[in-house]
Amino acid sequence: MINRSGNERIPVNGLLLLDKPSGLSSNQALARAKRLLQAKKGGHTGALDPIATGLLPLCFGNTTRIAGIFLNFDKTYQVSIRLGETTETGDTEGEVVSRSAVNANIASIEQALDRFRGKIQQLPPMYSALKKDGVPLYKLARKNQIVERDPREVTVHKLEVIDYIGNNLSLIVKCSKGFYIRSLAMDLGEVLRCGGHVQVLRRVEVGKYSVHDAITLEELEAMPVHEERHGYLTPTDQALNHLVEFKIPKEEASSFCQGQPIPLTIPRWEGLGRIYSADGIFLGLGECDGVGNICPRKVFA
Repeated sequence: MINRSGNERIPVNGLLLLDKPSGLSSNQALARAKRLLQAKKGGHTGALDPIATGLLPLCFGNTTRIAGIFLNFDKTYQVSIRLGETTETGDTEGEVVSRSAVNANIASIEQALDRFRGKIQQLPPMYSALKKDGVPLYKLARKNQIVERDPREVTVHKLEVIDYIGNNLSLIVKCSKGFYIRSLAMDLGEVLRCGGHVQVLRRVEVGKYSVHDAITLEELEAMPVHEERHGYLTPTDQALNHLVEFKIPKEEASSFCQGQPIPLTIPRWEGLGRIYSADGIFLGLGECDGVGNICPRKVFA
């Protein structure tokens, strides 16, 4: 953002909850939001496919340093799977390569879905951003190169049928990181012996965040001034308010900000915690070391 003098750019920091439209990659959506906010630095917290819509948390400025934390959050999706058709990519971006009759009903679908609930081993799709020898798998797939992939353990917390009409199966899926909805569509189609691909995909939750609290690019573009857009940014510490909060004495703040462990004066906690000075200034993230200290992990002050 340019200040009133017109010469100095003010840093833009914070988390933006974006409702990504279909047809844009996550990086393209990020670039547009970054331009609208006049931010120098930005990053997303886990890509959505171009065909997908929905919640895409974006980090700007110093807040990009917490983007990795969001990668570990559970995600919730609404997906429509077209049964009876298999595509090259597992979604509507690829050409249909086979069609089969669909003899499934709700009972057989529910029975098939049982094998995808809980902790499962899932084979990542070739059309994914995973890399083989430094090359994204989707680039190899576009050259008709299929490489061996190892199954990964993922967790499906929720897998429910919304409706099933005319070979279109609508589901709600809550899953751990590393889960691929297109793999679910292809694997389910294989179990039902008819094939399947993702027709519509929308991410509705990332951790505690909901798409109902997100803003669209069109809404951002309609705002006449940058300051109004900045009002939709969540400060770094508030973006992580699921973490324990701990205030340290004023005389310890400087040591923490210099990366030095400080004494722990309350019962220890597990994982990261938000560390504040006695006067309420957010200093950064710290973790208990097990021997009575708080160790700085990310310093923001």
